[in-house]
Amino acid sequence: MLPPRIYLASRSPRRRELLHQIGVAFDTLLFRAPPREDADVAEDVLPGEHPDAYVVRVARAKAQGGWARLAWRNLVPRPVLSADTTIDLDGEIIGKPADEADAAAILRRLAGRSHRVLTAIAMADGQRIDHRLSVSEVRFGELSDEDIRRYVSSGEPMDKAGAYGIQGRAGAFIAEIRGSYTGIVGLPLHETAQLLREFGYPA
Repeated sequence: MLPPRIYLASRSPRRRELLHQIGVAFDTLLFRAPPREDADVAEDVLPGEHPDAYVVRVARAKAQGGWARLAWRNLVPRPVLSADTTIDLDGEIIGKPADEADAAAILRRLAGRSHRVLTAIAMADGQRIDHRLSVSEVRFGELSDEDIRRYVSSGEPMDKAGAYGIQGRAGAFIAEIRGSYTGIVGLPLHETAQLLREFGYPA
């Protein structure tokens, strides 16, 4: 008997790899909207919004939006899993860099300091929606201007919250982590397995 399948509402190859790691059967649901609607969930920070509330709101909106699009695309209704990751530096939300100069500026701010990595996951099935929040602390070592220049020139920071990927070259920058490694990568597997079980999917 084939295992049950879910949809993953994410373009991230890292999240796909992590789901494969724990044996979850899924199809990727590219998060595109019907005509005349916004193409993606609005990820602008609301005035006064706390980083924890922000990342949970965006993850839940992605799950709800993904579910709503199943009918529009005539897809088999299955639970939709989504995730969102952001960096909290002293209460400020640090998202993906706008360009190379922005990436370098972010890395200079992170160097020699600790920050929080927040990854929220959410699942919707048309009847309900639930979520989990993974919070980890990451401490960077000191970085030279040359360290930053080489890393930015690699292109790796450009699609990542906080302008770095712990699973890539930036792993050499990390002096200490407290929390979930997979949560820092972008999909906390412990919380994901909990959420899947709550929706009746073995993990």
